[in-house]
Amino acid sequence: MSETITIYCKNNNIYKEVPIGSSLLDIYSLVGAPLRLRPMNAQVNNKTEGLAFRCWHPKDIEYVDYTQLSGMRTYVRSLCHIFSKAVNDVLPSATLNLEHPISKGYYCVIHNGKEVNAETIGKIKNRMREIIDADLPFHLKTVRTADAAVLFRERGMNDKTRLIESAGMPYTSYYELDGYINYFYGCLTPSTGYIQHFDLVPYFDGVLLRVPQKTNPTELEPVIRQDKMFQVYKEHLTLQRTVGLDNVGDLNRVIEKGMASEVIMVSEAMQEKQVAKIAEEIAARYDNGLRIVLISGPSSSGKTTFCKRLEIQLITNLIHPVSLSLDDYFLNREDTPKDESGEYDFESLYALDLPYFNNELQKLLSGEEIEMPSFNFETGHRVFKGKKLKMQKNSILVIEGIHALNPELTSMIEDHYKYRIYVSVLTSISLDNHNWIPTTDNRLLRRIIRDYRFRGYSARDTIARWPSVRRGEDKWIFPYQENADAMFNSAMLYELAALRKFAEPILSEVREYDPENAEAYRLLRFLRYFNYIPDVGLPGTSLLREFLGGGSFRY
Repeated sequence: MSETITIYCKNNNIYKEVPIGSSLLDIYSLVGAPLRLRPMNAQVNNKTEGLAFRCWHPKDIEYVDYTQLSGMRTYVRSLCHIFSKAVNDVLPSATLNLEHPISKGYYCVIHNGKEVNAETIGKIKNRMREIIDADLPFHLKTVRTADAAVLFRERGMNDKTRLIESAGMPYTSYYELDGYINYFYGCLTPSTGYIQHFDLVPYFDGVLLRVPQKTNPTELEPVIRQDKMFQVYKEHLTLQRTVGLDNVGDLNRVIEKGMASEVIMVSEAMQEKQVAKIAEEIAARYDNGLRIVLISGPSSSGKTTFCKRLEIQLITNLIHPVSLSLDDYFLNREDTPKDESGEYDFESLYALDLPYFNNELQKLLSGEEIEMPSFNFETGHRVFKGKKLKMQKNSILVIEGIHALNPELTSMIEDHYKYRIYVSVLTSISLDNHNWIPTTDNRLLRRIIRDYRFRGYSARDTIARWPSVRRGEDKWIFPYQENADAMFNSAMLYELAALRKFAEPILSEVREYDPENAEAYRLLRFLRYFNYIPDVGLPGTSLLREFLGGGSFRY
């Protein structure tokens, strides 16, 4: 009788004796195939592994499907491998860049020396469908990094060569699909047949790779135009290529050469230029009646520091900024609406006292003096501390909060009084041509560091809260981002290299036993791709100081 090991399946709370060395896919059937949808990967002792992973010792296993973020990532990575393989088959001399997520899909550019027309896109899509229908296996191979670098270099994949050589890891894993090799950060599905739903459509000067809805994987996400955000991305991409940083491998080499300070200075100067431009636009519209600046953005986008830098630039334009925070206009705790689970929904627009807020705005714009409220988060009640506010002759009101771009917030104020700004972390630098960096990872790392250093929360606490934060953003922030008159990208080319030193020890405190370890471990592995940049070179006004400390502003 063959030797067995004991597996505990969290999905259906059962123990099962399985043959030693069984793959996760084999074990899935043995434990009763507990998921309604096909699994994409599994959490093994709270670490994400591909379904080809073999178990040689007792393990806790939780299978993950597409409706979970980790499963969706695996699906999209696998789809991208199929896509890159199809481009290579149809256009052997072309270079494919998987740039960034946008419009509920992924923007990609195919460089072929000529325009990629609808006919060519159709051929690529048909080839993808052939690869999927053949249900070809993804073969995971692990070799010495020096040997992997040779393989990628021989195939013209110099971006991947630069990445793995500069990351400093002795061994590198890559995936082979029907003779075509590629490198991906994270696991893939066992075979191409797991990928059924996708589309490829023209999008500006490239294509949009469409993916299924998270909540309904049989239907594709609708294409939502995000023209303003796209232009911000393109501007940032132009900047990084102007300084010769196509990807993280290039950044690492710059750091190795001792030239990090130049990258920092360029990044900071670019942001200051953006802030100054926005301030000038506001000043130009001031004479036509503009009196309110509304600033919104998702969690850890750097809204607070942006506000402070904007106020300085407004003063240089001879405009006196007066700031309000929406956090001071919460309803008293007992009046706060509740979500479907019966918990207070602090992310909701209706957690704010909208009639009171708009009444105060009307008074301010009419030249009246108001007494500013302050919300006590410990007691859950509004208090007044005698702080008065009155608009001066050259004043402008700067209002910051997650709901600032929602039209309902200031529905009683005519549009010509308002200037709307959306602040977000639109990370443009990629690991390589086929591995983008999700903006959410950038924001999550910022928040983990800030929460730990200044708010007394562990990485485990922050990671546990993050899904709820994301749901609130999806409902209350992202739908209104295209309402903005201006978009400010708070991401910096060097940022993740600077965050690494702060994030690693905090993430390392998450125990393997904790469910949040899967995300902590993923982020730790991700940060290994970046060489360190010391924070001593960051200016006091840098937006990163909001999260790292040591800045010139008081928060």
